[in-house]
Amino acid sequence: MAKHRKGEILTLEVEDLAYGGEGVARLDGYVIFVHGGLPGDRVQARIVQARPNFGRATIEAVERPSLDRVEAPCPYFGRCGGCRLQHFAYAAQLRFKEKQVRDCLERIGGVDPARVRPIVGTPELYSYRNKMEFTIARDADGQAVVGLHETGRYDAILDIERCLLQSDLLNAILAEVRAFVRERGLSVYDQETGEGLLRFLMLREGKTKGEAMVNVVTGAATFPEAHELATRLRQRFPQIAGVVQNVNAQKAAVAVGQEEHLLAGRETIQEVVGGLTFQISANSFFQTNTRQAECLFQLVLEFTDLKGPETVFDLYSGTGAITLLLAQRSRAVYGIEVSGEAIQDAVKNARANGIDNVRFLQGEVRHVLPDLHRKGIRAHVVVADPPRAGLHPKAIPALGSLGPQRIVYVSCNPSTLARDVGLLIERGYALEVVQPLDMFPHTPHIEAVARLTRRN
Repeated sequence: MAKHRKGEILTLEVEDLAYGGEGVARLDGYVIFVHGGLPGDRVQARIVQARPNFGRATIEAVERPSLDRVEAPCPYFGRCGGCRLQHFAYAAQLRFKEKQVRDCLERIGGVDPARVRPIVGTPELYSYRNKMEFTIARDADGQAVVGLHETGRYDAILDIERCLLQSDLLNAILAEVRAFVRERGLSVYDQETGEGLLRFLMLREGKTKGEAMVNVVTGAATFPEAHELATRLRQRFPQIAGVVQNVNAQKAAVAVGQEEHLLAGRETIQEVVGGLTFQISANSFFQTNTRQAECLFQLVLEFTDLKGPETVFDLYSGTGAITLLLAQRSRAVYGIEVSGEAIQDAVKNARANGIDNVRFLQGEVRHVLPDLHRKGIRAHVVVADPPRAGLHPKAIPALGSLGPQRIVYVSCNPSTLARDVGLLIERGYALEVVQPLDMFPHTPHIEAVARLTRRN
């Protein structure tokens, strides 16, 4: 196997896509990941990283394009780190994502890939996101920019005038905030020095209600122009239900604050999913694609197959969207969530929808499950919607000890889904079916719902 040198230009045939969306080529047994490469491409590519077992390359020229290569509609494509697959025909994106789920389950979980159903695509390829986070920074000329990280750069922000993933309303609000920041010459946070005021702009939209929320994240509480900004935004955009300020004085570059101040309107917006109304605050977790969330939740309900008398555990329950839908079809539901803010939102949502057969427990799943077991509380059905890392290793044996008849696993990472499914099979469960679902077109992200049943 020949190792190639950094800076070398090679002719490569792209054969496949890796999980992160990079093209995969092989030359003399040497694997090269090609940024922006698609299966079927023949490209001239420059090696930018050369390691003993693999390399990475960028495309200098496309000699023969893939039959699935299309023109990306976004002017920032290739520079913005967001949508990596806009140049890949949507039908091909779906094939790639379904294949990723099948491959992971077979390779990591050791299960029959025939258990995987054909992927469900989304009807909305653009303007589907109900939440966007933008970073506020200064460019090389010192001008304030409000945008997204450049590809592979944590220290460079691309000024975004219009993002195709959000609605025209949110794009207009984005432009208005940028104009205000520049007109007033407002202080902008510097990640290196930790000095400055404005850090992030988070925009949320209740798609079913037509409401919007603006959340300005600052490095300090003192923001003299805050109410002027809030008033201007609400006057120009009556759809804005609330403007809030979150204060993040810590170094961590996250759009979540240690304190929150209401600047105008309400602290929440509303979204309706599955016939239930949810109050969503600035820092609430809620599925980012509202329309596909309806499809996801219906899949969960189908896979749980509730008849009415069951007790259900909803692990990683967030603000209670799935929990409340389950409660309508069961005797009792316990929602387990580590975030205290999410629990508060979940309790409010339950009250607002008149649902009283739910109980929300704050804590880590790996600790709460054994505690419920000791108290003699059992679940007929368990729904788990963990973060990308999957179930905590100690949660698997706790779940096995509880022995629910059915487990419905909602995953945003096929690798950890396959790992956890394999571990649950070892503890007496059988995988019945996996349904991949595309929640995020033009990105490598894949959602899947798996149903496991206990073997007698």
